[in-house]
Amino acid sequence: MVREFENKNEWVVILGASSGLGLASAKKLAKEGLNLCLVYRARKSDVPAIELAFNTIVSNSKVALLHFNMDVVKPENRTHILDELARSLRDKGVVKSLVHSIAKGNLKPMTSVEDRELQNDDFHITLENMAFSLYDWTKHIFDKKLFSEDARIISFTSEGNKKALKNYAAVSVAKVALEAITRSIAMEFAIHGIKANCIEAGITDTASLRMIPGNEKLKEYAIKRNPFKRLTTPEDVANVVYLLCKEESKWITGITLPVNGGEHLS
Repeated sequence: MVREFENKNEWVVILGASSGLGLASAKKLAKEGLNLCLVYRARKSDVPAIELAFNTIVSNSKVALLHFNMDVVKPENRTHILDELARSLRDKGVVKSLVHSIAKGNLKPMTSVEDRELQNDDFHITLENMAFSLYDWTKHIFDKKLFSEDARIISFTSEGNKKALKNYAAVSVAKVALEAITRSIAMEFAIHGIKANCIEAGITDTASLRMIPGNEKLKEYAIKRNPFKRLTTPEDVANVVYLLCKEESKWITGITLPVNGGEHLS
């Protein structure tokens, strides 16, 4: 079997790699030969299971692996991780792709008698993690001259970027900002060969979705809307991450691409 990225010493940096779309993307890209730099944030008790999942990917795909349980927003963490990655590249390897799958956001109501209400700080925290961090990591990798001459930056948005969902205000704002940042990266970094796109995934049964109040109803409604009568899976999305990394997709940049099996049609 021919693997797209085998023996090219190319890497993918995945932010939010421990579950959901990030983990599925790691599995798919490693299967095609990309080496993995995986960043995530998890409780100490969850780390052994996460590391087992990472090691299983590596044993099945025979790629190199770096992984870090660190907060992606802190500049000192970003510096440490990219210094470690640079040492592993040894002036020969390159970062082919940066995949942004951060799902740290506040899901609070704007008004409530029983629950804590959404505050100004909640918007800032959500935006820092789910939007601004995309630019911070892109710029830092670029400044360290680690990107390949044909690098791909991919992030994940949702239908909540344009529809109001209960308790989703802070995340909705962050998704809109993420898409705007993606378009600007696509335009301003194009001269350096970098392409940037957002994937708008359909309703996907991930840990992040299950944190949203009323998620069961969201899933039921999505299945009714979808022509194929099923939810989007992380693997569906990871397949498109792979497609956007391929040579044949190098003329695609600055878009938000629905990956939902036609869920948006009705």
